[in-house]
Amino acid sequence: EEEMVFPTGPIIYEINTRVWLRDLCRKYRRPVELGTVPLEEWDALASLGIDALWLMGVWERSPRGVRIARNDQGLRKEYALALPDVSPEDVVGSPYSIHRYKVEKRLGGSEGLAHARKMLASRGIGLILDFVPNHVAADHPWVNEHPEFFIEGNGEDLVLAPYEFFVSGGRIFACGRDPFFSPWTDTAQLNAYHPGFRKEAAETLLKIAALCDGVRCDMAMLAVGGVFEKTWMSRAGEAADKEFWEEIISHVRARYPEFLFIAEAYWDLEWELQRQGFDFCYDKRLYNRLVGGKAEDLRLHLCAELDFQRRLIRFIENHDEPRAASAFPGPANRAAAVIMATLPGAKLFHEGQFEGRKIKLPLQLGRRPTEEVDERLCAFYRRLLSVIRSPSFREGAWGLCETIDRPENGTHKNLLSWCLRGHEQRFLVVVNVSHQRSQGLVRVPLVEIKGVRVVLNDLLKSLKYERPGDEMVDRGLSVDLDPYGFHVFEF
Repeated sequence: EEEMVFPTGPIIYEINTRVWLRDLCRKYRRPVELGTVPLEEWDALASLGIDALWLMGVWERSPRGVRIARNDQGLRKEYALALPDVSPEDVVGSPYSIHRYKVEKRLGGSEGLAHARKMLASRGIGLILDFVPNHVAADHPWVNEHPEFFIEGNGEDLVLAPYEFFVSGGRIFACGRDPFFSPWTDTAQLNAYHPGFRKEAAETLLKIAALCDGVRCDMAMLAVGGVFEKTWMSRAGEAADKEFWEEIISHVRARYPEFLFIAEAYWDLEWELQRQGFDFCYDKRLYNRLVGGKAEDLRLHLCAELDFQRRLIRFIENHDEPRAASAFPGPANRAAAVIMATLPGAKLFHEGQFEGRKIKLPLQLGRRPTEEVDERLCAFYRRLLSVIRSPSFREGAWGLCETIDRPENGTHKNLLSWCLRGHEQRFLVVVNVSHQRSQGLVRVPLVEIKGVRVVLNDLLKSLKYERPGDEMVDRGLSVDLDPYGFHVFEF
């Protein structure tokens, strides 16, 4: 098949596949799998204006992982908070405790996934799936067939850290882990240095690449040499000559040159992962600074090189973070959405974000509670996505704008602003990231508007203003915004 070529700054929409299909079963009062999703549902997704759909959690989940998820006391408390009437049948195990890279039969299997991809492709939408480099389920076939692929322990480890190791086939294996948190007890830790595992990982990714247009790589930074070595030290054996991702990505790209690689990345390793071949890396720093709510911290982050920023994926919600309507209450939600959506790079939205869902669902659950839909928020997001889909907006030359004190009350420091110069269009974004009314002058660095009257069309509020171009460039455009207010102007 012809490969999908994504546009600049693709808009990606994440769906919890299991939960989404269950909701469709209830909506249509019949079983719904990936191969039997009604056409109007694919049309509804296409109407959002997205470029890719990330079907999160399609791979076969671990039976052992399901048992662990149902018996873990800490998780059971989380389930009850999110879903008060939770039952054991609602606990379906973690989608990141992968038993095999085969599409779950209850989701429609490989045929159902192929049909879903066809439905998406006919609407110009690519398909993104998961790949987990760091670990597999503790009952994955490799544990018995290729124990050499894993980090192993000994009897002393099992006594001193029983929750960090497990026994299978008479051997002791380490549970998968992030060095800063407790291990994932339903997983087995892979050895990123082992050549046999690398070969198998590359072949697995090639098989995945035949089914979709890109992968979101879970905790991608854990496979970076420096991180892996510090986490496992002598247990991992001799370090490999080549970085894991450089080897794996080049292997896949030789067959699928347009295949998209997205890294879940933290710890300031985004640039390193981009260097190793990733198209986009999570911009968790932007998210953290949006939560912090200080314009100056955000401005400093946005001073990074433009080539670097264009390869970040911006978000204010995904399955790992609190719901945006909860993390950014009231008008702060819209302000945060405008910021992340109008910056260079890819944009990630999460199903339920547009509707204003507030309950973060534990990944081990296959059912979610009913929540009231915020129709006004839905309308806002539809308008926002229609704006950022513009080719001029995606491909325009981007730059920060200077904000100047006016009146002399210092509130201009609460304003963030940038402009985009497209082929025939010009855009200006101004956002107040504080809970106080803020004023200032925004200098617009577009010399081509000098000497003309400029009509400013606010694309999200259906308002128009007229200003002299000279004034906007030299003195600055006068802005007065309510708490978390914003303008998205087209000239």
